[in-house]
Formats: sequence, C-alpha cells, structure tokens
Amino acid sequence: MNRSVIAIGALVVVGLTAVSSVFTVQQTQQVLITQLGDPIRVIETPGLHVKLPFIQSVITFDRRLLDFDAPGEEVILGDQRRLIVDSFTRYRITNPLVFYQTVGATEQGIRARLNSIVSSSLRRVLGNEPLLSVLSTDRPRIMGEIRNQVNAEARQFGIEVVDVRIRRADLPEENTQAILSRMQSERERVAREARAEGAEVAQRVRAGAERERTVLLAEAQAQSDVLRGQGEQEAIGIVAAAFGRDIEFFQFWRSMQAYREAFSEGHTRMVMTPDSEFFRYFRGSGGLPQAPASTSATAPTPATAPAPADRPSPAPATDAPAPK
Repeated sequence: MNRSVIAIGALVVVGLTAVSSVFTVQQTQQVLITQLGDPIRVIETPGLHVKLPFIQSVITFDRRLLDFDAPGEEVILGDQRRLIVDSFTRYRITNPLVFYQTVGATEQGIRARLNSIVSSSLRRVLGNEPLLSVLSTDRPRIMGEIRNQVNAEARQFGIEVVDVRIRRADLPEENTQAILSRMQSERERVAREARAEGAEVAQRVRAGAERERTVLLAEAQAQSDVLRGQGEQEAIGIVAAAFGRDIEFFQFWRSMQAYREAFSEGHTRMVMTPDSEFFRYFRGSGGLPQAPASTSATAPTPATAPAPADRPSPAPATDAPAPK
C-alpha cells in the first residue's frame, strides 16, 4: 500500500514537473523567460518550448499592433488659437526585454509614458502651425512629424510607434460660440447683398417695363390721334359735301338738332321776339312769315324779363311747346 501511494505521488510530481517545464508560444506572442525575477532569454519563435520548472517563469507580450487612445487636451496653435485635440497612437512591442526592464510586464505601464510623450509632441509640433494648416491638406505632414518625434522617444521603452493620428480637433466652447456668431454675421451679410442685388435687378426690370409701357402708350396715343384726325377730316369732308349738295336741307337739319337740344327737358322757357330767326320753321312753309294771330286766341302773357344787352327793346315771353 505504501509503495502504491509513493508511486502515485511520484507520478504526480513528474506530471507537474513536465507540465510546468513545457509551454507554447503562439504566432501572435513573444515570450520573456525570467528566473527568480531576472530576465534570462526572449523567445519569438512560435511552437512548443521548455523551461526549468518552478524556478523559471514565462511572461507573454503581444507582438501585434496595439492601440492607445490619448485623452483630449487643449493645445495652443502657432496663431495663438486654442484647439482641443483628441488623438490615438498605434505601436508594437519590438524588444520585450527592454520593455520589461523599463515599464514592467503589463501594458498599463507604457500607456502613462505614451500619454506624456504624445502630449508633448503634439504641443511642440502644433505650436508652430496655424489653424488653417491643421484643418487643411497639410495635416498628414504634421502628423508625420509628430509620429517621428514620438517614435524617437518611445524606442527607449522597447516599442515602435507606427502611427499617430488626430481623431478629432474641436475649438473650445467659447471660441465655438464666437466663430458661430461670426459665421452667422457673414451669412447675414451675404444674404443682405443677395437681397440688394435682387432688388436692384427687380428695379431695373420694373424700370424697363415702365419705359416700354410708356412708349407703347405714347405710340398708341399718337396712332389714335392720327386716326381720329383722319376720321374727323373725312367726317368734315362728308358733311361739307352734303352741305354743298343741299344747303336748305342742311340748314333745316341743323335747326331740328337745335330744337331737340333746346326743348329736350319738355318745359323750356325762352324769352325772344316772335320774328326771331330761331323760330324760322315755326312760321309756315319754307320759313315765310305769317299774319299775326288774334289777340283773343293768345295765351296769357307772362311777366317780361329784361332784354339782353344786344337787343334794342324787350320782347314778350312766349311758351314754346317742344316739337314732337
């Protein structure tokens, strides 16, 4: 029984020893072997490897690209403008031994170092560049300078900085409000200029239309005056020709027109002599004078009105009925 226990114990010890002396290195890893805390060797070849059990330890480092996101910080540019820069850094561990000796066995140690290195490099490079260069196509050149400076300082920690990029660059809140106000004022100025130009064009179009309207009305008025004059000329010619053909009929027609205008209201009262030329066609055929009528058949004589200045004596008033 004792021999069986001893055998089983020996097998367990041998198994533990074998397990603790064999380890595997992955393709994405690199290994630092330490013996009682002192680094012994670096293994970068993937596969199965052996170490001394119990006294040697395996520290694994990632050989892939690693990311470090720096917190946003305020940077003063070359034109004395302030900018809040948010950047990130990509690096890889190239020397596990130096890395272990300088920052330790974990990546947390290198992050604090990278933060200070990247921050100082950003301040040095961006402090010599204006805002327009940072926001223009010159940014790759600026980031190349920052990467070279960070890489030169980070080599002492056994790492290689592959890239440094600005993820975001924002103005401070007070500067943002000032810039937004200035942009709003600029947009308002452009809008006012556009409205003024539009009003000028509209006024020019209205003036042109008004000028064309005035010209058209003047031409139409002139043409209408010419046509009216021609019509009046033809009318006068026709009337003159008709007057020349029958003078007596023309006089009779004009008298009838005068009667119509004088007695249009139906109760017209006129004061004149009986032998007036106005009543020429009331005295008989052809306008010849007739014998005076009997006084008994005449109507009551109304009150006489004063005679006109061009009459030698007043005449009795006569109520002349309107012609039918």
